[in-house]
Amino acid sequence: MNRNRVLLGSILLIVLSLALWSNRAGTGSHSVQPIVDSDSNLAAGKRVYEGIILRAALIGGGTYEPLYESIAKFERDTGAKVEIAFKGNNYELDKKINQDVVKHSINYDVISTHSNLFLQYADDLEPLNSWFTDDELQDFSPSILYAGKIDGDQLMIPRLADISVYFYRTDLFHDEANKSKFKAIYKYDLAPPETLDQLKDIAVFFSTIEYGLSGIQFAGKEEAITGRFMELTQAFGGDFFDENKKVILNEIGGLKAAQYLRDLYSVGAMPKDMLNYLWDEEEYNFASGKVAMYSEWPGWYSTLDDPTSSTVAGEFDVFRAPAGPSGVHPGWGGAHGFAIMKSSNHKQAAAALVKFLTSEENLTSESKLGFAPVRLSVWEKVLNDAKTGDPRKQNFYKVLNTALTEDFRTPPPIKQWIPLSDILYPYLQRIIVGDISPKQGLDAAAKEITRMMAEPE
Repeated sequence: MNRNRVLLGSILLIVLSLALWSNRAGTGSHSVQPIVDSDSNLAAGKRVYEGIILRAALIGGGTYEPLYESIAKFERDTGAKVEIAFKGNNYELDKKINQDVVKHSINYDVISTHSNLFLQYADDLEPLNSWFTDDELQDFSPSILYAGKIDGDQLMIPRLADISVYFYRTDLFHDEANKSKFKAIYKYDLAPPETLDQLKDIAVFFSTIEYGLSGIQFAGKEEAITGRFMELTQAFGGDFFDENKKVILNEIGGLKAAQYLRDLYSVGAMPKDMLNYLWDEEEYNFASGKVAMYSEWPGWYSTLDDPTSSTVAGEFDVFRAPAGPSGVHPGWGGAHGFAIMKSSNHKQAAAALVKFLTSEENLTSESKLGFAPVRLSVWEKVLNDAKTGDPRKQNFYKVLNTALTEDFRTPPPIKQWIPLSDILYPYLQRIIVGDISPKQGLDAAAKEITRMMAEPE
């Protein structure tokens, strides 16, 4: 049977299962009463939002940018004008929104947000149930839609799903001399690792003076390192909270994960300045040929494969995050999307903009950049296109699908996720560079997080 047909079937089966699960969990949508007249007028070519100015605060940089070029079409079709009030990376944007919420100075209608972040300011977001029909939402993956809900209110419409896969240099892995040297040292073949122990071996191997490379890298500050630590903690059999919401990240799984990061850093397998990295710096290092392998979001694929921006274009591939001793594959997942501020005076036009940005046409274009689709119709197109495409791209979508369907785990659904991260990541940095032991650092972090979680919201 055609491999892609099997893959598509597995996606649809999983999505249907998730839909049934969501219904059993009481997550069905409220009845909706959309503004039908405006939708009909738009379909008839009438510029129904003539004179309206919409302001947006958006995530920017890298492959997030091409979508915004299409806004000019929205403006031509609707008559609305879209002003970008703020643009920054995920963390800059989140800080901006939170500051504006606290100061009651929100002056924008539409925002980019993330399933890990929107809980903090959920009370300031417009429920979208009245602005989107069931028909308009049925093409979206139920599980990804669910990530944007609170108590049945749809607060975020997804743009893309996010889960990391590992990128690696095929020119290094396929080199016969490298393969021979590696096997002589480690007594097994050099190949994409299947376990975290193998990942460490390969990272150390390529970080020797002979290669002049960093074997592996991680973004080392803010939520970027918190999320990586969380998924490694789970791979080592632990978690951040137990079923009673007690903080347990300082127990055995977290201790092993912290030691793992510390070991890689102490032997020089990771860049010395990684504690200053976010996603752009990571991508630049790999694209510049300075790193043998690293964990990265799928949206960077097209940039890395562009010879005008990458020295490793055509010379890399991807593999699934290697399993930890618990058998769990690291899988820090989430979804980017768009939301509407409750304070907006133009909610109908704002909803039209969100519908436009998350349309099948726009999300199909984004899928070609490597973004993981959130619409079933887009996944089907992606798989059909991959049938006769580059074998590397076929493998990319196969690995991505496996990660999304088997390894996808979001951070705990708490409003304090970012405050938790702000407490934890400085301790993680100190552990990684050897200033304090994993136990000292995690015990101190757990104590502060426990106290923070007990404070009234």
